[in-house]
Parts: sequence; structure tokens; C-alpha cells
Amino acid sequence: MAVVRVLVIGGGIAGTATALALRKAGYDVTVHEAHPDAAEDIGAFLTLAGNGMRALAQFDAAAAVTAIGFPLTSMRVLDAAGAEAAHVPLGEPGDPLLRYRCLRRGELNAALQAEAARRGVPVRHGARLTAVEDGPDGVTARFCDGTTATGDLLVGADGVHSTVRRAIAPAARPVYAGQRVFYGYTRTAPGSPDPACITMVRGSTAAFGHTTSPEGETYWFARVSDRPLSADAIDRGTPGRWRDLLVPLLRKDPTPVADIVAATGDELMVTNATELPAGTPWRSGRVLLVGDAAHAASPATGQGASMALEDAVVLAKCLRDSPDHTTALALYESLRRPRTEHNTTVSGNISRGTHTPSPVNRVGAAAPGAPEAGELARLLDWNTAVTP
Repeated sequence: MAVVRVLVIGGGIAGTATALALRKAGYDVTVHEAHPDAAEDIGAFLTLAGNGMRALAQFDAAAAVTAIGFPLTSMRVLDAAGAEAAHVPLGEPGDPLLRYRCLRRGELNAALQAEAARRGVPVRHGARLTAVEDGPDGVTARFCDGTTATGDLLVGADGVHSTVRRAIAPAARPVYAGQRVFYGYTRTAPGSPDPACITMVRGSTAAFGHTTSPEGETYWFARVSDRPLSADAIDRGTPGRWRDLLVPLLRKDPTPVADIVAATGDELMVTNATELPAGTPWRSGRVLLVGDAAHAASPATGQGASMALEDAVVLAKCLRDSPDHTTALALYESLRRPRTEHNTTVSGNISRGTHTPSPVNRVGAAAPGAPEAGELARLLDWNTAVTP
């Protein structure tokens, strides 16, 4: 049987994870990343929930990821007055590999890319896609440096502003999800007294979260409902400007979060929360979208990276277990779309203030119209065949 060649466009979390899972399933995979080195998207941090950690284990990357970042075993929720509304466990405490993990996005990218290199998966940097040409015998990617690559399948994992998506669904565009999102790090703010705990504050002017690493660095985010910032405003903005904008808003509540932001130096950034509308096309012929390129959601549920890792496992299993590519891609979409679009809807409603989040985000465990917790574990289990 001829080896199937897969082109993965995008070397971030979704793309590299997909390449690792496809390599494990026996496919010849090459990753093409626009950024010239492994340091793309260094800034923001993220949490991997239990479902994301479970997915990593299926393509043998859990150890590489648990070597970075730090675990989160509980979450404390405070109201706008600083009173504790809930304090709940996170993840599956009986299994260290399934505990929530907090880490910088760039560090996760680098760890996955290092794992790809160790397994002989090529990651070609500086390969910015310009066009996709799909034909009966293969699919060709064209890059801005004049080079091309041809494969049997092409997976678009190039994020919310995906060039691959524009090639197969030019009318599908991300929309503003109602909040500006600030991220920062500081070593000079008082650390959390509760190790491995993330604190969420439902403030009157912002939703705020913070946790402290074992090295004493506080990681924090703030989601503020307001008009979207223009691309020019984001490009011209400085950490000082964002700090001066955010601190007065947070001072309106008697909580310590304003002091955390005030103690933050240059490691402070802002972005607009965006999402892709339900029904956005995911595939055309030999081309398929995964991760944020297919189902970007606002960050309110904290499930973006974990959903991308689930995508990687389910896609690899569908291709492995289906009689042909067309059947595999259709099966993949039927299994993934209900779950990911539920996450997008829930996350968007939280960002817009039309839904009050429960103390723990349960999208990572189960979702209406999507696999329940036990079925999700079976679907992700590498040794279990995938079925419609």
C-alpha cells in the first residue's frame, strides 16, 4: 500500500499535535509553518483541561508537556466583593497525567515541535501559504517563496485567520465575541497562598483569573466587555497603556486584582476575543480544517487548546479506521462538529454576558449533543476503533 502524504499548514498546537497523531497512525506528514522559528505566539498562557491532557496521552506526548508548566488541582471563585463563592477540584486527581496544566502557549508550541523533531516529523519554518490547489490526484500548497508541496491530503491548522479556510470558504470570517482579553505576568505581586489553585474573580467590570507558578510568577488574564480594539490600536498599544486602561476598572471592586495588574511590567498584552460562526465549512475535497481554523471560540471556557488536541486524535483515528479519505473526513466532521460548536456557543454566551458560567467549566467533560464523559474517553482511546 502506498504511503499517504499529508501536508499540515500551521505549526502551532493544533498543527503539530495533528502531525504527531497522524505519524503515529502511519502517515507521512510534513508541517509547514509561516513563522521563521519556533517562537510564534509566545505571549499568552493557557490551561489544558483533563480532556486535553487525555488527548495528548493518546499520541504519547503527555510526558513532554508535563515537563513544562505547572499543575492546577483546584479552582477558587470569588464574587465582586472578594467573597468566596466556590472552591472546587480540577481534573482527575487520581491520575497525574490528567490534571489540569497551566503553561505559556509558546512553550507548549516549542515542546510539541521538539517532540515532532524527535520522531522525524519535518517542520518547515518560514513557509507562508499563498494558495491551495485541489485536484483529483492530489492537493498542492503554494508558498510565498515560490516553493510548492503536494500531498494526498492537506490539513489547515493555521488559526482563526486561516489562509486555508479562505481558500475553501472565502465567505467565512471570524467575528468579535464581545470582550477584550488582557494577559500578563508578574513576579512582584503577592503570590497565591493556595498552591496549584487558579482563582477566578467575577468582578463588576471584568472577569479576572490568576494563579502563581512554583517559581513565584503570577499569571493573570482579564476579560473586559467593550467595543473591539482596532488592529492599529493593538499594534500601537504599549504595556503601560493597557495597564493604565485596566487598573482603574479593576479598582472599582475591593479585590486584590488591580494590584496584580499594577505590579505587571512589560509582560502585558491584549487581544480581541473572536469566534467562528456555527456552520462554517470545514472541508472541501482533499482539504480539511482543524483547531481554531475550523471552530475558533472565545477564551471564556478555556477549551481552545484542549479541543485542538482532541481534533488531532479523532482525525488520526478516523483516517486510520475508514476505508477511504472521503469517508474519514465526513466521519471526523460528524463526530467533532457538535462538540466544538457547543463549546463555541457556551464560550461566546459567557463573553457576551448572556450565560452565567458554573463554578467549573464542564465543556471539557461533556456537552449536549456531543459525547458524554465516558464516550469521549472511548472516542479518544487510541486502541479503540472509531465508528459513526
